[in-house]
Amino acid sequence: MDRLLIGNLELCSLPDLGIFDLEVRVDTGAKTSSMHVDNIRRFRKKGQLYVEFDLHPDIYNIGQTVKTSAPVVDSRKIKSSNGGSEQRYVIQTLFSLGGRTWPIQISLTNREEMSYLMLLGREGMGERVYVDPSRAFTLLEESTDTSPG
Repeated sequence: MDRLLIGNLELCSLPDLGIFDLEVRVDTGAKTSSMHVDNIRRFRKKGQLYVEFDLHPDIYNIGQTVKTSAPVVDSRKIKSSNGGSEQRYVIQTLFSLGGRTWPIQISLTNREEMSYLMLLGREGMGERVYVDPSRAFTLLEESTDTSPG
């Protein structure tokens, strides 16, 4: 399979969570992908641990929220960029980028102090992408490229 060439910022979708055109920060230094959520609440459904949470699909309108839930696939101690460690719930969901969709694991955390609500880490990228850190929104450029060729 050909790898996608992506920049340090791209637009992604999380269709199972009802999130489309979300700006994602591509971070090859992060192992696990993470996403900003609020109001995490644990519950059990047929013996399986789930979390319900509020997502903010539009970074420019934080007041807009989507309430959703997902089964918990793991709970991990994750080291953040500020050096601290935090125990986080991890969910698995479908991730769409550049017309391709694959399952990724995402840790849920409070990223309200960060510039981007979602971070795509190495595990989420796998062998599906190459990253050009000098560019942003490369997939958007490709889809709007009207040059002859």
